[in-house]
Formats: sequence, C-alpha cells, structure tokens
Amino acid sequence: MIRKSIHKIAATAFVRSAMAEQADLSAFKEKPSLKIILGLLAIMVSYIIGWPAVAALGFLAIHLHEPLVVIVGGPLTYGLSHLVFLLGMYLCGAVYSLIFLRWLTRVSMEKLLAWAER
Repeated sequence: MIRKSIHKIAATAFVRSAMAEQADLSAFKEKPSLKIILGLLAIMVSYIIGWPAVAALGFLAIHLHEPLVVIVGGPLTYGLSHLVFLLGMYLCGAVYSLIFLRWLTRVSMEKLLAWAER
C-alpha cells in the first residue's frame, strides 16, 4: 500500500517535472538582492520576537506579579512576530521557496522510489 502511494505521488506533474529537470539549488549561488536580504533579516527577527519575547514577558509578569503583562502582551507579541515573518516571506518571494521545494521533492522521491522498488 505504501509503495503504491509512492508511485502515485511520483506520477504527479510537479514530481515528474522536478525529477526530469534534475531540480537543484544552483539558484542559491547567485548574489541575493537587497530585497531578499531584508526579507531574510525580517524572518530572523520574527523568530527572535516570537517565543523568546513571549518567554521574557512571562518572566517579567512573574517578577512584577502582574499576569496581564503576559496575558495581553504574549499574544500581541506573538502576533507581531507572525506579521514580521509574513513581511519577510513577501520580500523574499516565492521563487526561492519553490526552488528549494522542487529540489527537496526530487531528492526525497528519488530515495523513496529506490526504497519502493526493492
């Protein structure tokens, strides 16, 4: 059943084109534009203001004996981190994500097909 599913997935147009074109990561060798660098920085900042900032607010709430700091500030900070992440993804664009996804698909399916045909 698993082997049959692997072959069914391998028959999709996306997987076939990724494997036929030998999708690789050569596009990452090019120098990134300022927009892409800013997008990557925004994504990194979003991780910093995500859970670490919420944890810091929790520590602050305990230290100040004021639970509203984390009750209100936690969701707001976490929501802000999502917005910054989305900004980073917008600036980076879907191009690099698609390049990476095609490469990952090709590599994964080659390994799965080799296992399925044993």
